[in-house]
Amino acid sequence: MSSFEITGGNRLSGEIIPQGAKNEALQVICAILLTPEKVTISNIPDIRDVNKLIELLSEMGVKVEKTAKDEFTFQADNVNLEYLKTDEFKTKAASLRGSVMIVGPLLARFGKAYIPQPGGDKIGRRRLDTHFIGFEKLGAKFNYNNISKSYYIDASQLKGCYMLLDEASVTGTANIVMAAVMAKGKTTIFNAACEPYLLQLCNMLNRMGAKIEGVGSNLLTIEGVDQMHACEHTLLPDMIEVGSFIGLAAMTHSQITIKNVNYQYLGVIPEVFKRLGINISNENDDIIVHQQDHYEIEHFMDGSIMTIADAPWPGFTPDLISIALVVATQAKGSVLIHQKMFESRLFFVDKLIDMGAQIILCDPHRATVIGLDHQYPLRGIEMISPDIRAGVALLIAALSAQGKSIIHNIEQIDRGYQQIDERLRRLGAQIKRI
Repeated sequence: MSSFEITGGNRLSGEIIPQGAKNEALQVICAILLTPEKVTISNIPDIRDVNKLIELLSEMGVKVEKTAKDEFTFQADNVNLEYLKTDEFKTKAASLRGSVMIVGPLLARFGKAYIPQPGGDKIGRRRLDTHFIGFEKLGAKFNYNNISKSYYIDASQLKGCYMLLDEASVTGTANIVMAAVMAKGKTTIFNAACEPYLLQLCNMLNRMGAKIEGVGSNLLTIEGVDQMHACEHTLLPDMIEVGSFIGLAAMTHSQITIKNVNYQYLGVIPEVFKRLGINISNENDDIIVHQQDHYEIEHFMDGSIMTIADAPWPGFTPDLISIALVVATQAKGSVLIHQKMFESRLFFVDKLIDMGAQIILCDPHRATVIGLDHQYPLRGIEMISPDIRAGVALLIAALSAQGKSIIHNIEQIDRGYQQIDERLRRLGAQIKRI
């Protein structure tokens, strides 16, 4: 198990380029299974979860070639479906939650799929009902084997239909869309997730020959086609990294330029950090986080305490709730952080409390943060990263803290952030991998 040793309390400076979007990568890489022709994808992040998915596809028989630092070609012209029944596949797929998104493309093209119960972050229940209810509505039949903890899905007769999703699940919408693009007839999906990841996926599928209308909205109409073709696709910058770097700059009194952020796809992310008092400007598609010794949380118009809550897009993404909470610990004022989606995601605040933060954990979904206004710096401690986003939040806290911190289980951070220690050192951070 690797760890980060961090000496905090230092200002940082310079420029940083966000990696390609992790959540988009997991979707569009699975989409290559829809065609036997070659697909080229660029701006792919070099992170554990994405690398494990690429390795899994290669083991399934997909021809994978790395053609540049962040570019791969994929050709799924000889997929071995029998591999899906092996213990090796079950072990690898179960360790990667994103593996569930191979199901939609496999059903569309081959009419069947096998998938073990996916793994991923331990941040609470992450049910798959939306995926499977959608597949069922399209005509798929599935069976869960409680002994092997795996699913077998038969979809030899996929037919388009109308469906109203019970929740605007990003991965659920992506999976259903990929299954529907080759179903017979028309599929209408209402309450579809409309994150930029879905916009990108649908645009890519249309370039492959799909007929999807309503792209970017929560009402998608899909006319099934008989076959899909080759295409080229470039990932967006990772909005979660962009938000993380904004928080990092604020917590360390630093001026940092975040390059090529594709600002139009960041939604309310910059505005939420501005509500926390952070001075941000957008210049030529770069975000400049200006150096501040203090930042003050806004109030609502009636003077009541500010609430930061996650919501389906275009609301504030739940993946940045942990970052907003950490930033608030050193703001002037108080804020209620409301994490609605996952009931275990705020449990990392005990580490922040040990560092000196003033936080009241009201219940598994809500925490009240009383900002220290940088008058009382956090102190370095030894801690364990529980998941990707909490791990980076703790990393940001450690970089702002006085003294030395040790963060264990950084494999969780590596799952979502590309060579984060090297990139932070270029900004002047004192961090090393041990």
